[in-house]
Amino acid sequence: MTTTATTTPAVRTAPRTSLWQPVYLRTELRRLARNRRTVIFTLVMPPVFFLLFGTQSAYGTQSVGNGNVTAYVMISMALYGAMLATTAGGAGVSIERAQGWSRQLRLTPLRPAAYVLTKVVSALVFALASVVVTCAVGLVSGAHLSTRALVLGALIAWVGSAVFAAFGLFMGYVLPAENVMQILGPVLALMAFAGGLFVPIDGGVFATIAKFIPTYGLAELTRAPLLGTAPNVWAYVNVLGWGLVFVVGAARRFRRDTARV
Repeated sequence: MTTTATTTPAVRTAPRTSLWQPVYLRTELRRLARNRRTVIFTLVMPPVFFLLFGTQSAYGTQSVGNGNVTAYVMISMALYGAMLATTAGGAGVSIERAQGWSRQLRLTPLRPAAYVLTKVVSALVFALASVVVTCAVGLVSGAHLSTRALVLGALIAWVGSAVFAAFGLFMGYVLPAENVMQILGPVLALMAFAGGLFVPIDGGVFATIAKFIPTYGLAELTRAPLLGTAPNVWAYVNVLGWGLVFVVGAARRFRRDTARV
């Protein structure tokens, strides 16, 4: 009597990759650079808006804190450009979902956290380019401010725009792919107006409402070095609160989306 030993074939699982994926990051940056709409939104619109609204002759002689009004408009438009860049970078996930690219990535060893991190980093790279271009155009066009105000304002605009990368990711999982930026572009413009980014809000009921708009906190923090004043506590609460809302919303939509794979 003989017995035959049966063995269960081993199930091979692909090793999980690290969070930092430079090859995938380069691919993502090239994809964004080839997108003409993204380039126009991030590198063309903010400097053009600055030239339209910030180069009036009177602005060059009117002082504001550590600079002039032209510098005030320049910093505001630099933040607006960074917001557009990070939102567009994050919202690109909607197109990838529609094309099936997200589903293909889920079948690879790429970790979900690495996917999100690459999206955020690539969006921040374009945000940095937008801030640099806008500030360069502003300095050439008559913006005067201290070096400290310039560096800190540009840095806060760039780093703080990461909040809107999470916003873009969140909206990318909610909105349809064919017109995501056609929707988000006007939405960001309305947020900028309502949050006091384009036009300062001095008081009244609109000032109270502005404190609850996602752009309010970043606008206050970014312009604080130029104005030479400390931001109020609502600016920090606004940025942290909306950042948490966008991150949690994006994470939940991401888990729901990938659960189908």
